[in-house]
Amino acid sequence: MPLQTITRYATTLLFALGVQAATAEAAPSKVGFLVLAPDRGYLGNKEISSLVDEFKHTYPAALGFIGPGEAGVEGDYAPYLTRAVWTLKEAGVTRIVAIPLFVSESDPLLTRVKALLPTYMGELPVRWTSAMSHDHLISQIVLDRVTALSEHPETERLILVGAGAVDEASEQALKTDLHRLLAYVNHYRPFRETEAVILYERDADRARQKNDAALARIMSHAAKAGRTLVIPAFIGPKLDSSMSLSAWLGTQFGNTRVAYRPEELLPHPNVLLWLKKTANREMPLTAERIGVVVMPHGSTQPWNDAVEATMRPLMAKYPIEMAYGMGDPFIIQDAVSRLEQRGIRHVVFVRLYALDHHMKSLTDYILGLSDQPPGDGHDGGHGSTSAPPQVRTAVTFSAFGGYEQNPDIATVLHKRIAELSQDPTEETVLLLAHGDGTDEGDNRWIAVMNEHIARLRQEPHCAKLKDIKAFTVREDWPGKREKAVAAVRSTIEEASRDSRVLVIAHRLYGAGPYRHMLAGLNFELNDKGLADPILTRWLDERLTRLTAELTSQNQQTTLAQP
Repeated sequence: MPLQTITRYATTLLFALGVQAATAEAAPSKVGFLVLAPDRGYLGNKEISSLVDEFKHTYPAALGFIGPGEAGVEGDYAPYLTRAVWTLKEAGVTRIVAIPLFVSESDPLLTRVKALLPTYMGELPVRWTSAMSHDHLISQIVLDRVTALSEHPETERLILVGAGAVDEASEQALKTDLHRLLAYVNHYRPFRETEAVILYERDADRARQKNDAALARIMSHAAKAGRTLVIPAFIGPKLDSSMSLSAWLGTQFGNTRVAYRPEELLPHPNVLLWLKKTANREMPLTAERIGVVVMPHGSTQPWNDAVEATMRPLMAKYPIEMAYGMGDPFIIQDAVSRLEQRGIRHVVFVRLYALDHHMKSLTDYILGLSDQPPGDGHDGGHGSTSAPPQVRTAVTFSAFGGYEQNPDIATVLHKRIAELSQDPTEETVLLLAHGDGTDEGDNRWIAVMNEHIARLRQEPHCAKLKDIKAFTVREDWPGKREKAVAAVRSTIEEASRDSRVLVIAHRLYGAGPYRHMLAGLNFELNDKGLADPILTRWLDERLTRLTAELTSQNQQTTLAQP
């Protein structure tokens, strides 16, 4: 064969191999979910199987039971794990996400399985997700169990019972996660005392003595005045209704003042939500799976209609639900649930409030973006006295806010000034905003308004104005409102002596209480607010950018078809 032919053949072969390699490199991986659950016996395993079957309706998944005999590919549970991994491989999975159906990351059985799982994977990469106690959805289950028993928490004691310890180190580690659950409950119900106790595995060293000590600890509380609530915070053995860890625990209390119901963490609807939410964090997002919840303050129908007019051009582009109010958890839950029913897996939550910190701590907590309940104050919503309920949903969230920090708001303000202005050389303009409860927040608001004033001064028309000033009235805080309104009135009185005073409502729509606050003064008011196509454009740009970021984060990953 001539050298030229050989060279041409080799070049063609190398090119073909390069194309194949590039194609393989560019080919998206397919994700499947391996749910690993403790062997609980007949009835308990039936509960788990039903749960995972429901999960599999929407997500490619397989269930693998594990138990104390797990020892790798030669152990008693090897067939269950081998079959689960094989099922995912048959579905075309190229990457496995392992979801542990365990309360605690520190469960000794889970720890052992994590070390052994690679022996089942072959060439497939595997990624572990967090155990159950890290999610507020599971904390809500405990709260539900507690709420069903508790009458007067300030006089009661609450004991959470965990299970699975094999030594003192694992006992303390398991307690740490139960303390996380107790802290969550304490956000909502102020118990007189709380404690976590851990039961040992039956085959562990000194298991009987340790479990007797745990029961004695519970009884010591029961001997005190007031009720003692005992709540199982485990997913324990459950051969049938009577042969279960939770049933056995109930028989220990006899005629004591212990209030107890043998309901474990499973079954409960939140466990399925947790599985789905865990999967949603791992799976790729497409634009069609992203929805939007917009939370404006809300008011009368004209106010709401004006805001929705700015939303209308976006509703053909994004699935949007409105959630009017100051972080009302029930309205937010309803809006999120409506999107979830439409197949949405990720929600962009828009705080349609002036600055990006407004209502942030409250809504971040409601959405589960923060574990810290909001403190007292305006950001906790009107009339809030304790932690608000968190949403119960499988969707994941992103959030943003702060429409007044958009530099283009200056253009809207220019429109509002021009709508009233006649001779700018004889006019003084006051931008008047709602205001913040804290001096720091209020100063920040004024600073944003002054940035807009600097931009307005670059406009030929506004450059001729006698003056432009920014004020807030701090309208929801009586002590601060009085001083703030007095300053505004004084400024108008002084400016109106030698100029025409124009007051621009620096709020989303309308003028709120401004006319009442400024009654008797000589000024003209533009109450159209900032609802404008420029606001629509700002929302569209933010949503477009965030959608691109969300869909590009894992664009090389797809789900295997269930």
